[in-house]
Amino acid sequence: MHKILKIVALVLSLAGIGILVGIISKGDEGIEMAAASGDTALVDYMSYVAYAILALVLIFVVFFVIKNIFTGGKSLKNTLIGVGAFVAILVIAYVVSGGDGVYKYNGLVASEGESKMVGAGLIAFYILGAVAIGTMLFSGIKKLIK
Repeated sequence: MHKILKIVALVLSLAGIGILVGIISKGDEGIEMAAASGDTALVDYMSYVAYAILALVLIFVVFFVIKNIFTGGKSLKNTLIGVGAFVAILVIAYVVSGGDGVYKYNGLVASEGESKMVGAGLIAFYILGAVAIGTMLFSGIKKLIK
């Protein structure tokens, strides 16, 4: 597996370097003129390489996170507690949020449901922010006491 990853990384690196050399050799003016005529192929290829790298990184991150969660019993318990607490905060925020009426902004209309979701998001943000500040204060005070 490690050899395959090294080969994939080498191929993507060489492709990126080759495309970068092509972009640099064409220059800003050449790329802008080509883009004005609808030819964005050179820059598109660099985007494809970047998307491929991003996809690979995301796949491996998700794979190893899931693997580590299920290989350790204590980490699975702590993860489920954290996810449960986060879901509880979202539910509380949704229940408490308003959603009282239809709002207009720049000609766009937000329904009552959309308004309630926005309110829930804001309330969840405030709760999570307060928890983060409280945790930092508690940690700082605990260090001062020791």
